[in-house]
Amino acid sequence: MVLKLLAILSLLATPAFADIFGSGANTFTMNFVTIGNAENANDDTGYGDVGYDYRMGVNEVSRGMIDTYNSLSSPDLTMSDMTSYGGNGVNRPATGISWNEAARFVNWLNISNSFSPAYKFTTDGYNDDIALWESGDAGYNAANPFRNANAHYYLPSEDEWYKAAYYDPNKSGGAGYYDYATGSDSAPTEVAGGMTSGTAVYNGQVGPADITNAGGLSAYGTMAQNGNVWEWGESIFTAQNVSAVDSRVLRSGFWNDGFGILAASHRYEIGPKLEYYDVGFRVAAVPEPSAIILSLLGMMGFVMRRRR
Repeated sequence: MVLKLLAILSLLATPAFADIFGSGANTFTMNFVTIGNAENANDDTGYGDVGYDYRMGVNEVSRGMIDTYNSLSSPDLTMSDMTSYGGNGVNRPATGISWNEAARFVNWLNISNSFSPAYKFTTDGYNDDIALWESGDAGYNAANPFRNANAHYYLPSEDEWYKAAYYDPNKSGGAGYYDYATGSDSAPTEVAGGMTSGTAVYNGQVGPADITNAGGLSAYGTMAQNGNVWEWGESIFTAQNVSAVDSRVLRSGFWNDGFGILAASHRYEIGPKLEYYDVGFRVAAVPEPSAIILSLLGMMGFVMRRRR
């Protein structure tokens, strides 16, 4: 009986590498990796401690994804004209997106898949600020009034972003953090594009690369958390998420920055309404149910060994 149950659970636990959004001809996929190993502590910079499993987008959000949103939802989100920086191809990162616009896009990801919105908008302007979730709202989380606890997709907090970029549970000499988001304590090699390990799009490049061709991967398997474009974090730069209008954190650096900007110690801030040609974002998400099932499999395997 136990063996039959294990077989069924094994089938259910097949990982889903990409989530699907949109409908009909207006469809795109977004790849995620699971960020586990929840026992880690903060880095010496004070960031990176996340006490739960979550998923991080492998790539930045593309212009084509925003185009799909604009075809299926409202209000329309605006992007920078990147003609002078390599073009406006659909696979280029979506830049010129404010924090508020990124939050509206994330809400659409949730609502279009029958999940709760992550962020509370009470007005309809495309660049209006959010409101805080309150104690009477379903999904209210006193520790983070920005993000609804029932949402499936969201903008990564600074700690979530940092851990996915710099932490390695299998680092030589013991789990810990790297200085750069390419699985290394040495600055990445600057490139205009490609997927070679230990590279990043920075240091005087003409513009950003396509989101799937933007350098080597972090230890967890994310791309371009160093270079290509700056990325919004959910977090307020100097305090807890308790003010809708305070500056939000930016991480990553962009295609024209030097190596010092890419380091784990560097962070920046701008207001949530601002739209810059070198600022984009990526999406984080809760773990898939399969991760829970895999944990149950491990527990059942332990019980079976004990019985033997």
